[in-house]
Amino acid sequence: MSEATLPQSDSIEQQSAALRELYREMVEEHDVRELEATISALTDTESKFAASQWTMIWRRFRRNRAAIIGGIIVLLYYLVALVSGFVAPYALNTRFIDQAYLPPQRVHFIDDGSIKPFVYGIESGRDPATLKKVHQTTDEKFYLKFFASGDSYKLLGLFETDIHLFQAPGGLVSILGTDRQGRDMFSRIVLGSQISLFIGLFGVLMSLSFGTVLGIASGYYGGIIDEIIQRLIELVRAFPSIPLWMALSAALPAGWSQTKTYFAVTLILSLIGWTWLARQLRGQVLTLRQSDYVMAARLAGASDSRIIFKHLIPATLGQIIVVATLSLPAMILAETSLSFLGLGLRPPITSWGVLLQEAQNLQSLAEYPWVFTPAIFIVIVILAFSFLGDGLRDAADPYTI
Repeated sequence: MSEATLPQSDSIEQQSAALRELYREMVEEHDVRELEATISALTDTESKFAASQWTMIWRRFRRNRAAIIGGIIVLLYYLVALVSGFVAPYALNTRFIDQAYLPPQRVHFIDDGSIKPFVYGIESGRDPATLKKVHQTTDEKFYLKFFASGDSYKLLGLFETDIHLFQAPGGLVSILGTDRQGRDMFSRIVLGSQISLFIGLFGVLMSLSFGTVLGIASGYYGGIIDEIIQRLIELVRAFPSIPLWMALSAALPAGWSQTKTYFAVTLILSLIGWTWLARQLRGQVLTLRQSDYVMAARLAGASDSRIIFKHLIPATLGQIIVVATLSLPAMILAETSLSFLGLGLRPPITSWGVLLQEAQNLQSLAEYPWVFTPAIFIVIVILAFSFLGDGLRDAADPYTI
């Protein structure tokens, strides 16, 4: 508010004029504030309705806390998978024979009043009566060392190094226990995430390529092309998934290398998973091809390829992203199922499905329940993908406020 002082004068006329001036300034200042508030409100409203499609999707998506949390978890999973050799304290085939079926170790963080993470030593033997493995905790302490040297690996598949996130020099640290061969479960789960997560990612990318091309072509051209593609979709969807996987996986030669087997399983999953996206895009393109901007492009002499790649694919990109996010967990579960049944990846390749083969023996599962730990990691990432996919689907819905 503007400050004003009344003149020190005995004249009533001068005091009245000063009061009128002060009142006028107050009214003008109040009007200016109201005008600024109105302009700000109009600007916010205009920006809301003038925002691009991707801006609106992001605004709706960030209001969904479950989707944000799911996205963060998914990013953490893939980040760990990229640097899995660094996060895992041991290599895939590092064995501690004496500590086979070692239960998960507890990490102690406080020692002598200070923060010094450590684990106690383990003495292993066999029960003379049952001949089962027995592990006893000793008083010896092995302090964890961060960024310590260990087994060599290639960081990001490019740089040779032996630095690991943590180690227990002179001892063993196994926070999730060991398997029947004394291999660290945590290391194998982290290293196996590379196969399980990226085989799903590559499978979805290939599936999106098939589904996008065939779905848009079916909806755009119609006629005999539409009939052929739709009958092909119905033929693929008519087969039960698991028997179809079994038949295709059984065709893989047993002597194939790990790389060939990896890409073969990815291709199998892609050949089965593209039909859902193709059906959805066909229905969307059937509506879009009658829209004004597509008709204008045709009248302007644009080729079919230009209309498809310049107009139709960008218009359906939101739907493609949503379907990709929802398809990834299905791909991960498919690879896990195939490998668990012995029809997909096989040792020495390590994935979550291969690790779960240990849980096929009910006796081992009852006595050593920590071998079922990979299933927990699978459940968490599947739920995270589901939350993320649901959030993206709601955000991409144009009718969501």
